[in-house]
Amino acid sequence: MRAAVIVFPGSNCDRDLAVAFEQAGFQVDMVWHKDAALPEGIDIVGVPGGFSYGDYLRCGAIAAQSPICKAVVEHTNRGGYAVGVCNGFQILTETGVLPGALLRNAGLKYICKTVGLKVETSDSAFTQGYNAGDVIGIPIAHHDGNYFADDTTLAALRDQDRIAFTYTENPNGSVGDIAGILSENRRVLGMMPHPERAADEGHGGTDGTALFRALSGVLAPA
Repeated sequence: MRAAVIVFPGSNCDRDLAVAFEQAGFQVDMVWHKDAALPEGIDIVGVPGGFSYGDYLRCGAIAAQSPICKAVVEHTNRGGYAVGVCNGFQILTETGVLPGALLRNAGLKYICKTVGLKVETSDSAFTQGYNAGDVIGIPIAHHDGNYFADDTTLAALRDQDRIAFTYTENPNGSVGDIAGILSENRRVLGMMPHPERAADEGHGGTDGTALFRALSGVLAPA
């Protein structure tokens, strides 16, 4: 199994994401944002958290124009798996891979703490390691994590069971308490909380481990 982790100027969770993938059995390729293509044989792309391009203009907007993002979009259009965490979620919405937008937190302050997440669906490669209704503790670290989508998009997300996680106590004003969503084919996950920061006992919790193990179970060769 091979994972590609994209690295932008300002990424600061790329190594954390790579380690979480490696602990789940993946071989990881670190891919620079100026590369025009993904390595051959990639099973899943990870778009990490951080502050790509210093969050100038609009979070994720500049990164979305990087050469590698065209390859990421093509990968997902072919049915490839991808996960975007925090700034990675912002980038996936800016590229149009996922619907909606991430706005400034309602309180207009940066938030960094562990929050409760409710697993809304176990019907995806990312969440099948949990049961729907489970509450897990995952860290957040963002200033622009307020998820917004129009009523039509929200209805589609709900009707198609594409809301992956919600906050038990909304920290940022996200509509519907949404913390993570799935693409229409359920092969792309975007989430603001950081599961890669909850994959080691030394970091205070391992509730994110099941996400990476679930992926390895789906993507492992038969």
